[in-house]
Amino acid sequence: MPSLEIMTQNREQMLEITEQVQRIVSESGKAEGAALLFVQHTTCGLTVNENADPDVKSDMLGFLRRLIPRDDPNFRHFERNSDAHIKASLIGPGITIPFSGGRLLLGRWQGIYLCEFDGPRQRQVLVRIIVGE
Repeated sequence: MPSLEIMTQNREQMLEITEQVQRIVSESGKAEGAALLFVQHTTCGLTVNENADPDVKSDMLGFLRRLIPRDDPNFRHFERNSDAHIKASLIGPGITIPFSGGRLLLGRWQGIYLCEFDGPRQRQVLVRIIVGE
């Protein structure tokens, strides 16, 4: 199964991976179907969001930091990354993107993002190409 190996640079960040996913779809040789993406990690997630204005990424991360602060005194997890686990659960570990004519069917302003909440780390995104009969 194809996968993407991504090294994050910060504790929290959103990295656009649209081009890498498109490359896997193109290399599959399939014209119609869907790309299923899944991260095998509990402190990062995947989402589709705007890729035109970088403020969207900082707004998203800033809101999640305010909503789920890292230093909440009620967290008990010994690794002190409970906030990362909660943020990753809210964002989710997987997404599905349809494609046609070998191109991802994303909207004009949409991009695919890996959302890191406990970096920097090496992350793997599994990509499964699904086609109809």
